[in-house]
Amino acid sequence: MKILVTGATGFIGSWLVKKLNQQQDTEVTILARQPAPHALLEGCRYDVAIGDITKPDTLVTPVQDADVIYHLAGFIGYKREERALMEQINVLGTKNLVDLAVKSDRLQRFIHFSSVVAVGAGQSPEQVMDETSPFNLHHLNLGYFETKLAAEKIIQQAFLEHGLPAVMVNPSTVYGAGDATKPSRKTQLKVARGEFKFYTEGGVSVTHIEDVIDATLSAATKGRLGERYILAGENITIKQLFELIAEAAGVPAPSTKIPSTALKALGKSGDLAQRFGLKAPFDSEKLGVAMMYHWFDSRKAREELDYQPRSARDAITESVQWMKDQGLLD
Repeated sequence: MKILVTGATGFIGSWLVKKLNQQQDTEVTILARQPAPHALLEGCRYDVAIGDITKPDTLVTPVQDADVIYHLAGFIGYKREERALMEQINVLGTKNLVDLAVKSDRLQRFIHFSSVVAVGAGQSPEQVMDETSPFNLHHLNLGYFETKLAAEKIIQQAFLEHGLPAVMVNPSTVYGAGDATKPSRKTQLKVARGEFKFYTEGGVSVTHIEDVIDATLSAATKGRLGERYILAGENITIKQLFELIAEAAGVPAPSTKIPSTALKALGKSGDLAQRFGLKAPFDSEKLGVAMMYHWFDSRKAREELDYQPRSARDAITESVQWMKDQGLLD
């Protein structure tokens, strides 16, 4: 079985390659813009296909040679100036890969690694989303959310019109050993160091990296074609998230709540600065996302993919322990 993995050099992609290496009769090829070494893949067995999902000519041979494709490559951004790059990578890149995949006589499965952002988010704890929830954030025009949703539509259209053997998985916030390398985890790292004193409204659904990978592999054999599966975990507030991180690190938890009105004002000031070409650490888009309740129901994945998410405490404890082992909290 020949496997092609895009996005293999990232946190989640590297875990997927490690798990694939444990399967018998599996040959893994990763798509990368440059040859090895790739730090997170140290000790893994894989071949490298030099390519870029935004350049279709570089994808032809890797796609033709694959029995299964795991498409994880993407760009996460929460700034308006990053929208064009997200359109290029998340949308156009997915289309380039799909356009070639539908022509393959060899391909057995195309597993698209999406995100819960393509499902939407709640404005209150009462809103818990599932696969049938209508996307409810178009009015905010959030770049990452919109581009991940657009990529899913490309997958769905290819399934309906060309029979692409695709299954989509939508993980929530993934924790585990190595996640601190993600640029989006700067705040969590500060919390673990005891350097962050504030928390906000909002909530996240925390899931463990190994549970997500196991369900993703299960999707390749048990997932129904054309379907999406939410891979979420325990739904907790931002305050609870920071408390669990601080507890695992042995530091005081953030204790001061920032009012939503203050965050909205801060976001608008960031918007204004960006209009004048100035850099701002926050804008309305980034802060608005932070205050939402990203809470989800994974019943479908539990029933069909044998998805068994462990507790948020377990996932976060392993994440923080890795930070300690790497000296990131010294």
